[in-house]
Amino acid sequence: MRKIPFLLFFTCFALHSYGLKLLIPMDESTQKNHLKAYGIAYYILTQNQKIDWLLNYRGGSFAFDYSTAFENECKIRDVSYEVTPEAKYTAILQEIADPDANMDIVRLEKAPKIAVYTPNNKLPWDDAVTMVLTYAEIPFEKVYDDELLDDKLVKYDWLHLHHEDFTGQYGKFYAGYNTFPWYIEDVKSNEAMAKKRGFNKVSQLKLAVAQKIKNFVIGGGYLFAMCSATDSYDIALAAEGTDICDAIFDHDAANPNAQKELDFNKCLAFKDFKLVNNPMEYEYSDIDATMTRKVPMKSDYFTLFTFSAKFDPIPSMLCQNHTTTVKGFMGQTTSFNDRVLKSSSLIMGENKAANEARYIHGDLGKGTWTFYGGHDPEDYQHQVGDPPTDLSLHPNSPGYRLILNNVLFPAAKKKPQKT
Repeated sequence: MRKIPFLLFFTCFALHSYGLKLLIPMDESTQKNHLKAYGIAYYILTQNQKIDWLLNYRGGSFAFDYSTAFENECKIRDVSYEVTPEAKYTAILQEIADPDANMDIVRLEKAPKIAVYTPNNKLPWDDAVTMVLTYAEIPFEKVYDDELLDDKLVKYDWLHLHHEDFTGQYGKFYAGYNTFPWYIEDVKSNEAMAKKRGFNKVSQLKLAVAQKIKNFVIGGGYLFAMCSATDSYDIALAAEGTDICDAIFDHDAANPNAQKELDFNKCLAFKDFKLVNNPMEYEYSDIDATMTRKVPMKSDYFTLFTFSAKFDPIPSMLCQNHTTTVKGFMGQTTSFNDRVLKSSSLIMGENKAANEARYIHGDLGKGTWTFYGGHDPEDYQHQVGDPPTDLSLHPNSPGYRLILNNVLFPAAKKKPQKT
């Protein structure tokens, strides 16, 4: 007889919870932990549940069917949530559907398989993407040259390029660090990998890897890169068939006509850039504005574009945030000079006064790429050897939210573009 009240309660609760939604608000005033909220969304997808991403509604909120397990997960991860009755959620959907409202709904359907291209050897810098994935509790796998050259990318939906130099110049760290053990080991391991894979030079190895990545995108993959992995990637593609590396990097002289032999048609994002040939200069080309920008730290911000959620859902997804003004941050590649951007490169975030783009996007074949300038959104000028950022101190970081928008982007159900 004691079981009857429990059964009655359970039945009543089940009837009451039918039609309920869990709403994860992403506005500035309500959400305690924006970064872990993305982890909740990813977790829900792993449970074979679909999510409504409410573009431009309260900062790009998430909504999904209620369950006590999902509510408990929000509590455990300290993510703000609202239990929303069916009638109230219907009203929200009607508000979003208003033709005059710059809002829309994108259905997230399947947790993307995530890979991070990163070396096995320990280097004296961290990576914003791996840090935020770990903090948000989103699983990922590490891959490097062997996996890419063996065509293992087909296992993944989304690929991030860790702080990397695809040109074979070891980040152009020679002047400052060539006697440091980590630099010596990095050269040694890369040369061994090139030899193992049948290449005469590291630059040839990295070009082959870059081309595998390009094919991954063409086939429908999603590429995300930050800092030096952005410009060095396009430079490597453009330099196919010529030698841009000084003898201190590959034991023979660079081609003096290399600049004229660059093929910008092979690039994803950039064109008409000029190489920096001095091996002692900590710069690859004039794509990056780090050395020329005159932006004081206190006024270093960039602005996100406001796209039409109903007509431009992809850039709208990638720009979801609780603010349109994001603190700037530096890196080996801080930002992209506007004048070297291809017309096909969509600027999503820029410092207009400095004529620089910070956050850009484009299509290639069936896939997409996104480049994000700078190294760490919450460490203005991260130096080699500095400790990693403690993201528990920055749970509402707008700069890190942009990374996580890209992580969830492959989960979205694609629909035809409106014209």
